[in-house]
Amino acid sequence: MPGHRRAHRFHRHRRSFLSRSHRAELQFPVSRVERLLREGSYAQRLSSATPVFFAGVLEYLIANILEMASNEAHVNHRIRITPEHVESAMDNNPQLTRLVDVAMIVPETEKMAPAKK
Repeated sequence: MPGHRRAHRFHRHRRSFLSRSHRAELQFPVSRVERLLREGSYAQRLSSATPVFFAGVLEYLIANILEMASNEAHVNHRIRITPEHVESAMDNNPQLTRLVDVAMIVPETEKMAPAKK
């Protein structure tokens, strides 16, 4: 009948929302990395690929550290990874030790009050 709409209309299926982490097949949150980069004022401008790349680098580093800590725990006949295993794994790898030493941020010391006599 004219004037009536058909009951079965063809609708376009909307693509479900995919996060940038999911699209990049990363476990680290790309949006959070971007937010922290923007809040930290590390640069005036950020490319859209910067947080994706940085999240990938962080995930790669953490995966390597956890793998070495897992090996350390296995050597010590342990099932769980403890902070001591992570620390010894970091100490045994000279490249990671150098990376952490260079990246270590020393907090600014507060102005010391003059000593009272």
